[in-house]
Amino acid sequence: MDPISENSTYQKHELLIRMERNHEVIQRLSKKLCSYTCEPKCPSSFEKYNDLKRNFKLFEKYQKNIMDLIHRKKAGAVQGLEREVQLHLKRFRELEADIASYLLDTLEHS
Repeated sequence: MDPISENSTYQKHELLIRMERNHEVIQRLSKKLCSYTCEPKCPSSFEKYNDLKRNFKLFEKYQKNIMDLIHRKKAGAVQGLEREVQLHLKRFRELEADIASYLLDTLEHS
């Protein structure tokens, strides 16, 4: 195997691992969001709760789409997906911050 192919394969593997870790985190946060301890206590919390649930679904759908693209791409073509993955990682951080904010709000109202 030539160095370029090895590097591309490593890059593809690294992206897949990062995406799978994010997926596990999102699954845990989604499960936490659906627990009784995170039930909305006021109308604004209810709206934020529904937005978060919708964002989780969109995130998972988009993640599945990217994972499928990574699996289908040839080793050399993964570099074209870097921008998509970077945007997805940014969405992950935003979603993580949103759920943290929501959890802090629900703790304050308890």
